Amino acid sequence: MKRLLLIAAPLALAACGSSEPEPAPTPTPTPAQPRTLVAADLDLSTLGAKIVGPQGPEVETVLSAGSAQIGTMVSFVACPEGVETCEPGQMPEDTIYTYVHQVTLDGVSTAQPEAGPEVVEAPPTLFRTTERAHGFNGSLGYSRSQAQAAFGSEDAIGVTIDDGRLIWRVIDGQNWRENATVTVWWQSTEPPAGPSDAFLLEVLGNQAVARGPFPAEEKPATETPAN
Repeated sequence: MKRLLLIAAPLALAACGSSEPEPAPTPTPTPAQPRTLVAADLDLSTLGAKIVGPQGPEVETVLSAGSAQIGTMVSFVACPEGVETCEPGQMPEDTIYTYVHQVTLDGVSTAQPEAGPEVVEAPPTLFRTTERAHGFNGSLGYSRSQAQAAFGSEDAIGVTIDDGRLIWRVIDGQNWRENATVTVWWQSTEPPAGPSDAFLLEVLGNQAVARGPFPAEEKPATETPAN
């Protein structure tokens, strides 16, 4: 009996000294990085009828920086080619809506010192959504002919998506020429919920909030009740 106790004691001590394996660390999600997209040219002939809202088929907004007007933006949303009357409530659920924004720069001071410590790199010129582009289907672009006229290069604009927000950034060419219009577009599976202050123009350090049609957040999928 004593011999059995002596044999069992080391086993009991080994069991007490053992430790459970440490749990695997929980992975920490990393924030999505800005992603470059392919910009397509604008072809208005591929669009159908415009949505007619309370302000008519187009929404116009003044772009102001401080107390000065620096431009205007005219926006509209169109159904696919062949649609003669664009009424979201009457359209199929898989309808793709094209959001079009025509931005005209009236004038921004471009005077820059040529030498001295005050010379700094000009901030990038860009147009962006300040909210996530709900229902964005991956298609967007700008008018290349207008980019050529405004910046001297039809490849002047690069497009990215950052946390669901769309950005058109001038990456080549000259400063935005006064009175030149640049049209950008993007597509969504969601119709507009109404005009929203969801756009921002930045040019030569000036910022102007723009109001235009913007889609509502997508509705969550309806779960099928279990039988």
